[in-house]
Amino acid sequence: MELDFERCYRAVDSRDQRFDGWFYTAVTSTRIYCKPSCPAVTPKRQNVRFYPSAAAAQRAGFRACRRCRPDAAPGSPEWDARADLVGRAMRLIGDGVVDRDGVPGLASRLGYTERHLHRMLTAELGAGPLALARAQRAQTARILIETTDLGLAEIAFAAGFGSVRQFNDTIREVYGAAPSELRKPGARRTAEAGTVALRLAYRPPLHAASLLEFLALRAVPGVEEVDTTTYQRALRLPHGTATVTLTPQPEYVAARLRLTDVRDLAPAVARCRRLLDLDADPIAVDATLAADEALEPSVAKEPGVRVPRSVDGWEMAVRAVVGQQISVLAARRVLSNLVTTAPDELTPFPSPEQVLELPDEAFRMPAARRATIRALAEAVAGGLHLDPGADREAAVAGLTALPGIGAWTAGYVAMRGIGDPDTFLPTDLGIRRGAEALGIPDDPTALDAYAARWRPWRSYALIRLWRS
Repeated sequence: MELDFERCYRAVDSRDQRFDGWFYTAVTSTRIYCKPSCPAVTPKRQNVRFYPSAAAAQRAGFRACRRCRPDAAPGSPEWDARADLVGRAMRLIGDGVVDRDGVPGLASRLGYTERHLHRMLTAELGAGPLALARAQRAQTARILIETTDLGLAEIAFAAGFGSVRQFNDTIREVYGAAPSELRKPGARRTAEAGTVALRLAYRPPLHAASLLEFLALRAVPGVEEVDTTTYQRALRLPHGTATVTLTPQPEYVAARLRLTDVRDLAPAVARCRRLLDLDADPIAVDATLAADEALEPSVAKEPGVRVPRSVDGWEMAVRAVVGQQISVLAARRVLSNLVTTAPDELTPFPSPEQVLELPDEAFRMPAARRATIRALAEAVAGGLHLDPGADREAAVAGLTALPGIGAWTAGYVAMRGIGDPDTFLPTDLGIRRGAEALGIPDDPTALDAYAARWRPWRSYALIRLWRS
């Protein structure tokens, strides 16, 4: 990917936090790479190189700055939003697919050859899938070293390294220090097995109240709990389960994860970031929406409104089906009957296989809707992908091919489950009422045409209409 030198250098010179994650600054005189907002003295122009990914900087022989922690920057909003091969690949790598299934598994999931995938990623990001996964493993390892009392050998395998030697070599190369040197004496670390506390970065502003309000209204008892400051829920992850507690702060989101298997740290973090839409670029989104005089007051009053997404596309699809033509509170009651939980304990939402085993009595809904959920479970168990790495058009087509699933349901899943930033639901009653309140057309056809001015951020406009 070509990066405009002047634009990037101006961002570095002004320490512009908005560009963190968009690119990385490498300094040839120190052989260190940083994020644009690094507080260090601005390097001389002749000593600067810019890279589109941390992996590309590492590949060029630079090590991560231990002052600004470039690996802790928010992910690029480009890879979060794009629906093409590279965007899907980046989201799947972030979820740990390469660590679990290797590059062949990633290529198979995307439907391309390994060679073509490597060529595309290298052209866009300056590094192939193995290098990108390696950079993520190094970051996961650093988090575990600094926040837990796990042994270094345990951390090596938990982070996805094939051997302790590979782990040691990578950490030395990326951070310029041995793993033991990253573990500072006297630092506060958790001794509780499987518990990790960390900070999730985001690009400000973040309107945390709107996220928590949205999630609280729709929280499924037994799966999640929400109050005015904190969100907590159970997760089903590739190697086990987890409970996560997320508390937004002025400059980051405090996360505390209790994992049954620490190998699930990277996918757990990726899903928490996705849930709260932490990789978004709120400045770009709000600038587009504020250009419409109908939304400008909302943007000025509540900057940084995000799209509450999900940790599991399958779960979101079930929520969407259950929520058809009933109130949000009624949907919560119906969904709670699908969840079997112990007292005072959160449990993950049931898997497709578990739902297929439930008796009819667990589905407190019309028979046709029960049949739709079972058909959905069979489709997902059979290979229908509804996660952010899915082909969005194929996923929507797969959903609408099922009995009882129409455009509204598929669109809702595309927005919250798959992560499409440009979904719009003009037939939704809440959206139409919000439009009427703002003085814009509320007829579905006219409203859909009007919403074209909000592209490519119609999902964000949709959330603001609901809030109005």
